Amino acid sequence: SVPACCSARYNLALLACFGFFLLYALRVNLSVALVDMVEPNTSLAKNTTSNVCPDHSSTINVPRNTTGEKYSWDADTQGWILGSFFYGYIVTQIPGGYLASKIGGKLLLGFGIFGTSVFTLLTPLAANLGVGYLIAVRALEGLGEGVTFPAMHSMWSSWAPPLERSKLLSISYAGAQLGTVVSLPLSGLICYYMNWVYVFYIFGALGVLWWFFWMCLVSDTPETHRSISHAEREYILSSLKDQLSTQKSVPWRPMLESLPLWAIVVAHFSYNWTFYTLLTLLPTYMKEILRFDAQENGFLSALPYFGCWLCIILSGQIADYLREKQNFSTVCVRKCFTLIGMIGPAVFLVAAGFIGCNYALAVAFVTISTTLGGFCTSGYSINHLDIAPSYAGILLGITNSFATIPGMVGPVIAKNLTHNNTVGEWQTVFYIAASINLFGAIFFALFASGEVQDWAVSGYHLHRN
Repeated sequence: SVPACCSARYNLALLACFGFFLLYALRVNLSVALVDMVEPNTSLAKNTTSNVCPDHSSTINVPRNTTGEKYSWDADTQGWILGSFFYGYIVTQIPGGYLASKIGGKLLLGFGIFGTSVFTLLTPLAANLGVGYLIAVRALEGLGEGVTFPAMHSMWSSWAPPLERSKLLSISYAGAQLGTVVSLPLSGLICYYMNWVYVFYIFGALGVLWWFFWMCLVSDTPETHRSISHAEREYILSSLKDQLSTQKSVPWRPMLESLPLWAIVVAHFSYNWTFYTLLTLLPTYMKEILRFDAQENGFLSALPYFGCWLCIILSGQIADYLREKQNFSTVCVRKCFTLIGMIGPAVFLVAAGFIGCNYALAVAFVTISTTLGGFCTSGYSINHLDIAPSYAGILLGITNSFATIPGMVGPVIAKNLTHNNTVGEWQTVFYIAASINLFGAIFFALFASGEVQDWAVSGYHLHRN
């Protein structure tokens, strides 16, 4: 194989990693800023202190910046604001996969992140104009981000040699976790020392900066890359030659009738239910139940995603090692990693609801739960490229459309179940997430496949007639 260091495919993985880093930073910064944007609800504090943990604040009080505008939004409005992103996000998934196969992933991913950054810069203005404007801007950000994963999958279908798939994809997508890790505490600090508007200005500006680099340094396929070595180009092209389809039309019907695709859909939906519920509501849980203040809150909310990031990178290496050196079948690796990555989190999530006010354990269990989820990236998450490399972008669009529903529904349901913010209510939220996870893991283990499907190879129509 061609050396990895400084190769075009690893450069692509690193730039993509930064891109997804920014995407997630732009996505989660609102969860932290929202705590500061809303007027503190004093009546609520009096009623519920009896059954919530005692205040827990070990940090020295620093004079806090309070110049940011405050808005009187109730819990349901906040639920809509947090969910609105996903209404845009779901719309562009399948078109994103389809467009990427037509115009290439580079432009689509580049402009997806560029657009999201621009709307992030407009967020403070929108909040001032009113809730409707804020919801609209967030939905537009979702539209921009919706094309990014299908576009990236589509690019990897021409760039990733089959036996390096887990490694390359895990590097590029791990950026998402890292974005969460850095932006949660950083947003907390920016809110604390500056003003919540800067959360949006700083990350938005970084996104625009990244876009310049992406447009200059990346190309859609190894053939069109300006500085790729001849050896690397040949290595990638020869490794993919029997896997890609040359037909121009998309075989929609056999695709949608394919059970291995539905196995990914169910796994993806289930995993995201837990992931999104935690992503949007962990800061709230920390604040209302465990009574952490914003600074501690940011670092502790970020810890789980740091674990997940490490796990994604390591499990990607292990998965390819098992396939290449130990001759494990692809489907065996994908199923085992998915089972670990879904049943593990379910167990620890339920446990997290039962430890009362033990902060250390609560944080530890949520961290272990999210960390184990990282195994899924080398499980169901890149299985699209195993079963149909040519259509990986479209398949990801399909599975991610279903997997976006939990982002829209999960936080709203969770907010409705936790009106009084009691520990019991949160246990219900964790139970629901865990049982959905369990179901997804079992379904995937029964019906997944690791082989390129007949309909995904160019000669497919010839066998039929």
